[in-house]
Amino acid sequence: MRVSRLGLVDYPPVYADMQAFTAARDDTTPDALWLCEHPPVYTQGLAGKSDHVLAPGSIPVVATDRGGQVTYHGPGQVVAYPLLDLKRAGYFVKEYVYRIEEAVLRTLAEFGVTGHRVRSAPGIYVRLDNPFSHARLAPPADGADPFAGLGKIAALGIKVSRHRTYHGVALNVAMDLEPFSRIHPCGYVGLKTVDLSTIGASASPNEVADVLGHKLATHLAP
Repeated sequence: MRVSRLGLVDYPPVYADMQAFTAARDDTTPDALWLCEHPPVYTQGLAGKSDHVLAPGSIPVVATDRGGQVTYHGPGQVVAYPLLDLKRAGYFVKEYVYRIEEAVLRTLAEFGVTGHRVRSAPGIYVRLDNPFSHARLAPPADGADPFAGLGKIAALGIKVSRHRTYHGVALNVAMDLEPFSRIHPCGYVGLKTVDLSTIGASASPNEVADVLGHKLATHLAP
């Protein structure tokens, strides 16, 4: 896997480049991993609903072909775009998602934070009362809010075309979280969004990108 650090780059050209890379690749094309940050932008997935974008203001809203609903990207958030041939890797989409989430969980652990999965809600969450606790989440009672006491720290949205992946995962490090209040993040009303900084974990985006890139390259290997 070829890992590239793109720096702070506008979202639309990176989106176009992902599509072009995926359309042009063949069975011999090496897999790639692009790591970057974006200037402020909302991206809307295929399942997105316009009423989940409450007040974008001057922040552009870009329609995409990834799965999922609306999310926000901005400086201080590490975005990782794995460009993989799943057929060559030897596993399917469900395992691909699991492996990305596992890489994020292992990345958070490097900074002392315990992340959690929530059933049927892709991404990674942390316990707000104690994000450093290793205790497992208790299954929510029937009818209870599955996000009670949790904050979302990483959002996942992917696209697979002819067994080849693009889009990816965004991990919040040290960013302005206010724009999340202007949307229903990932389509969930009232879902709280956090970053490493707000939960008391000190790390720079560059440090987190180094770790996340390594973890993704390791966990996405065939």
